[in-house]
Amino acid sequence: MTSVADLDTPVVTVDLDIMRDNIRRVQAHLARHSIGNRPHIKTHKIPAIGRMQMEAGAIGITCQKLGEVEVFVNAGVTDDVLLTYNILGRQKTDRLMALIKRVRRLTVVLDNDVVGRELSEAAGHAGADVRFLVECDTGFGRTGVQTPDEAFDLARRVMRLPRMHFEGLMTFPNRDPNTRDFFERALALFKQAGIPVPVVSGGGTPALFTAQNFPMLTEHRAGTCVYNDAMVVSTGTATWDNCAMRVRATVVSRPTPTRAILDAGSKVLTSDLYFMKGYGHVMEYPEAAVTGLSEEHGTVDLSACAERPKVGDIVHVVPNHCCVVTNMVDEVYGVRNGAVEVTWPVAARGKVR
Repeated sequence: MTSVADLDTPVVTVDLDIMRDNIRRVQAHLARHSIGNRPHIKTHKIPAIGRMQMEAGAIGITCQKLGEVEVFVNAGVTDDVLLTYNILGRQKTDRLMALIKRVRRLTVVLDNDVVGRELSEAAGHAGADVRFLVECDTGFGRTGVQTPDEAFDLARRVMRLPRMHFEGLMTFPNRDPNTRDFFERALALFKQAGIPVPVVSGGGTPALFTAQNFPMLTEHRAGTCVYNDAMVVSTGTATWDNCAMRVRATVVSRPTPTRAILDAGSKVLTSDLYFMKGYGHVMEYPEAAVTGLSEEHGTVDLSACAERPKVGDIVHVVPNHCCVVTNMVDEVYGVRNGAVEVTWPVAARGKVR
């Protein structure tokens, strides 16, 4: 068995015990509140980890792109998939119809009539039926219909199209009180019209442990929680001890007493900042700050550190956004007690279509 110390840097490792505990903790929380767990696989993109989540009790998986669905369906991970992205264009709708015929349940989301009409037309040609959720913008300001009335009206229009079957509503992320107010008003409209809404899908790792505050939710979609990262820690949803993913890096330069340079730059650690002040957390030197990234260099400010690394020392960085890190490497290494137990190819890496 390979020692972690033998891995060439920069390299992405996943602590197997921490990851399994994260899977268990998420599943236990949602099950306690009778909310289905539908993990988002865009964080790990690895079928073996998807199987672990299903074995722990997940009801199915969430994918963001058709390419991810294809990888996970080919791997036989589950026969219940939610694809949370507007699917447009003949190339994509043809692929979608082929996938729908291969699994027991494949649901898509939409937030406009154009997508609904294209899906209906493709389904007619293929002789398939399409289950859909209406995506609702409950405060995030990205995709989604803007009001409960729009959600109701869009659902009614699309469900009248051939082969289109309304399944429910979804949002990302859950926001209190916006999400509750939006869904309560929308569900009242559907109830008044006698239209069942079997699925109300919430999402987001920072919203995970408050999902029970939204009593209408039937399922929750979270991805980052399988590994956790600096962004999640900053929200209070996890601690550094809950972070399974670490970027193992070497100090390759100490140009000044207060500056260290790592061999991991933006091509490994990601330049995603969100609301963070730095580009990751150095576990061995918690007072250090990763202040800058170029493609192959990470700049670390050691001013606040009593102890400082030397050239050649190895450090472990918890990245800001683990989902992006996954998509930048060919494989990740599952480690336990200083040994590499498994090497996982990132099977859905680069599946952006």
